[in-house]
Amino acid sequence: MALTGDAPSPLKAKGRTPFRRWFGPIIVIGAVGCALATFLVVAEFGIVSPTDDRVLPLLVVNGVFVGVLLAMVLVKAWRLYRVWRRGEAAARLHVRTVGFFSVIALMPAILLAIAGSLTVERVLNPAFMSNVKVFVHNTAEAAAVFRESQCRALLQEAQLTASDLDRAAILYNSDRPYFHQIFQSRAYFLGFSVAALVKSSGEILDRIDVAQNAASIIIAPPKSEFDDARRGEPLCLVIDDGKSFVALRALNAFQDTFLYVTRPIDPIAVEFPKQAESLINSYDAFDSYRTAVQRAFVMMYAFLTTIMLLSSIWFGLDFADRLVTPIRDLIAATDEVSAGNLDVRVNVDKQHGELARLGDVFNKMTTELNLQQSRLIEANRINDERREFTEAVLAGVPVAVMGVDSESVVTILNRSAEELSLTDAKGQATVGADVGSVLPEIVPILKDAAEVFPRAVQSQITIKRGVAERTLNVRVTSARAEEGNPTYVVTLDDITDLVMAQRTSAWADVARRIAHEIKNPLTPIQLSAERLRRKYGKVIQDDRDVFDQCTDTIVRQVDDIKRMVDEFSSFARMPKARPERDDLNECIRQVAFLMRVGNADLDIVEELPETPVIAQFDRRLLSQALTNIVKNAVEGIAAREEKDAQEKGRVEIKLDVRDRMAEIDVIDNGKGFPAMNRQRLLEPYMTTRSDGTGLGLPIVAKIIEDHGGRLELLDAPSGRGACVRLIVPLAAETSSKEEPRGAGVEADNAPAHASEAGQSGA
Repeated sequence: MALTGDAPSPLKAKGRTPFRRWFGPIIVIGAVGCALATFLVVAEFGIVSPTDDRVLPLLVVNGVFVGVLLAMVLVKAWRLYRVWRRGEAAARLHVRTVGFFSVIALMPAILLAIAGSLTVERVLNPAFMSNVKVFVHNTAEAAAVFRESQCRALLQEAQLTASDLDRAAILYNSDRPYFHQIFQSRAYFLGFSVAALVKSSGEILDRIDVAQNAASIIIAPPKSEFDDARRGEPLCLVIDDGKSFVALRALNAFQDTFLYVTRPIDPIAVEFPKQAESLINSYDAFDSYRTAVQRAFVMMYAFLTTIMLLSSIWFGLDFADRLVTPIRDLIAATDEVSAGNLDVRVNVDKQHGELARLGDVFNKMTTELNLQQSRLIEANRINDERREFTEAVLAGVPVAVMGVDSESVVTILNRSAEELSLTDAKGQATVGADVGSVLPEIVPILKDAAEVFPRAVQSQITIKRGVAERTLNVRVTSARAEEGNPTYVVTLDDITDLVMAQRTSAWADVARRIAHEIKNPLTPIQLSAERLRRKYGKVIQDDRDVFDQCTDTIVRQVDDIKRMVDEFSSFARMPKARPERDDLNECIRQVAFLMRVGNADLDIVEELPETPVIAQFDRRLLSQALTNIVKNAVEGIAAREEKDAQEKGRVEIKLDVRDRMAEIDVIDNGKGFPAMNRQRLLEPYMTTRSDGTGLGLPIVAKIIEDHGGRLELLDAPSGRGACVRLIVPLAAETSSKEEPRGAGVEADNAPAHASEAGQSGA
């Protein structure tokens, strides 16, 4: 197998020509065949005798094969060494496989060489061969003794049979069949091959053939042997070319009758002396050329062992190459896949068997992975488009959206939710934090939503971030996740401004009605009081002071009521802002100058940028708002506790620009704002002073809102006092420079602003 694909592969398949593929096996087979042929010739297993002119060429050919095999093994070993040095894939496996096969091939070869050398040494050792010669001679003597013992046994058994026949001789004449039966039973019982009753003249009286291949002709012994038997001497003869024993015993109960029995001699006892003699002759012939044979066998064993060893090592190397090369290609292909290249493929060679199947499976896997990756990429692209669309929708929605899982962990926030500055108790990012540490106010609502699942739950909460309080309309929608656990989508609608606007609108309507109902009778009351004073002032002499005091009180109180009614009317009918491009620095300087003139005992300072800050605002209304804020700061300083009154009052007016927005901070060292419900001070008729009307800050907030900004009630940076922040947008950049309107504003208008601000103070 080899790598293919778009990406370059670290391993390339090397094509093997048929010649290169079959060269090694042919050499190995030829070397083994030549070694076996040499062994057969030297060992004389064939028809060719091991002469010098035949053995020497075979040894030369074996040497050539050994050299070629050694070269082939060294080439493969060098290639293996290079692979190991380069650290290629599966190099260690390759080395281990080759080492394993080499050891497996080396151990039998070493054992074979040792066994062969010892065998040759033992076989060709003269001392050993002399022992063999002695053993052969002793074996011949043992064979003679064995034959003699067989003769004695045959004579004893013949004597027993002769005695039995003598006792049964009377039956021979009276009941010959029965006599024959007795004779036959004894012959069978004692294992004679032939048993007969013969006379010295050679006449056969009775015959029993026990063996199937018994000779049909009974060889009669010489007459002298009959005479010896008649005298009672034991007679044992060897007949039939030494293949059978013959025993002859005289029968006393018969006239000139003898018992003739035969038994075959054991073939081993017959042939063994001949073989021993032949071995002795062979040893004598072999001893003459023992050294030459020993050298030939040593060389034959050496060549055979070397050829078998080198052949085994070469086959091991070749097998390791065939085994490891596909694995190396697979490892390289796997590295390519891990690097992200799913187009890589391995070339499959069917000769690799199971490894080829593994390559097919790998190719199918990479094809499937490539297809799945394409599908995943397409699915991710679609999901990304949907996610981007959803994020765009959520980002464009003014309502804050928060996702909460079944473990009460925040999973998602849109931009509006992030603007609420939701963080946990440690100040960590909201996403991934527990909702109880981020927004504990909605925990009860989430519990209610879990109880009434899948219905939605809606409620209102008030949260405090820093010093700002916000009123949120909360709606919780529940859903089931794929795991079956509930998830929640929380929408947070900031209705702080809406609630304030509703309250302001309600108070404005009340103010209009009160102003309308009260203002109508005020003029007649004032005119009546003045008329009484003019008509009866000269007439009444008694209690004139009381009369004047009463009429003055009526006129004064009517004026106060008119002022209050005017404030109601002013709040109910705020003039529409007419923004123009102007310099905020100039506006702030004028307000600070007027307030310093009226409050010489206080330090009223301003910190302004050196360059003009151009914004789009209504100079009159913004001056009114700033004057009102500074006036409240002065009153806050005056209301300080006695322990803080020793410090001189100070009011700072700062202007800064951030993100195309102008921030105007009015900071004092007065008593400051209350810690709780300070946002309620922006509602009409909410005040912390007993003599305040509660309309100053609402009017200021309305003016700032009409300018597209916002008002924030903060604590002073020093921790003592209040900080009111007015945020208004800067003017859009224009191609031509415009003169700010501040330079053309008469200073005469400033007192009027101050007067208006004073009338609407909180």
